[in-house]
Amino acid sequence: METAAPSPAWAHRTAELLETVRARSPLVQCITNTVVQNVTANVLLALGASPAMVDVATEAGPFARVADALLVNTGTPHAEPRVAALEAAHAARNTGTPWVLDPVAVGSLPVRTALARDLLALHPTVLRGNASEVLALLGTSAGGRGVDSTVGTEDARAAAVDAVSGQAAGRLVAAVAVSGPVDLLVAPGTGVVRVANGTELLTRITGGGCALGAVVAAFTSVAPDDAGAAAVAATAVHTIAAELAAREAGGPGTFQPLFLDRLASLTPEDVVREARITVEAEPASLVVPA
Repeated sequence: METAAPSPAWAHRTAELLETVRARSPLVQCITNTVVQNVTANVLLALGASPAMVDVATEAGPFARVADALLVNTGTPHAEPRVAALEAAHAARNTGTPWVLDPVAVGSLPVRTALARDLLALHPTVLRGNASEVLALLGTSAGGRGVDSTVGTEDARAAAVDAVSGQAAGRLVAAVAVSGPVDLLVAPGTGVVRVANGTELLTRITGGGCALGAVVAAFTSVAPDDAGAAAVAATAVHTIAAELAAREAGGPGTFQPLFLDRLASLTPEDVVREARITVEAEPASLVVPA
């Protein structure tokens, strides 16, 4: 649901952050599921970032201390990656490395749900998932149907606001990014922002959503003190590139390579022209004191 006219200021902010990501080429450590590793790495490379799939216990923690950002995705929570994920998250928290938690399919599945809750207790910078995953992790629903959400992004709005509200020490996360037909982004100072770009074809290929978690991590690395802006910009860049690719694609088979091409060739002018980012009046609980 769009509640206001698209914001030119947010479009320009997104374009600026895209240029910064490309200029810095952040090193993004990805502890992600085995189904999407190749897709995630290719998306980061197309964006201009540098992927590192370091998910081995005893290596994951030291690497998180030198990486620019970390993604932890719970899609295939085998034994060693579970240990590596916790090790890396502890290290990221201790060294101030921004990190993103993508709680894939949490809720009814006990192993990943327990892991995701342990990870949430380590205060990720951004929590990113579909509405069912976000609600399940925050304790207000039982989850969706596997990796598919059974509720809309607006259903997660109140829980997302609660998760980022309060004093910094008691705040669960700095920002929440809820994916759906219209993406919902919530953070103190940023407020409640919606990104209406995208295409249904992102749900018809492997890793369309999981790769977004890595993109959010890349953007958070260049704006570590403004996780809300990073999440908005990452979501907009990812979905604008997908939308442009979909205009040329004949289906999911041609969409995937076109998406990588569009992500690599996306210009700041494309972002400013195409972005449909709207801002809701900020809830009092998200206002940052001057």
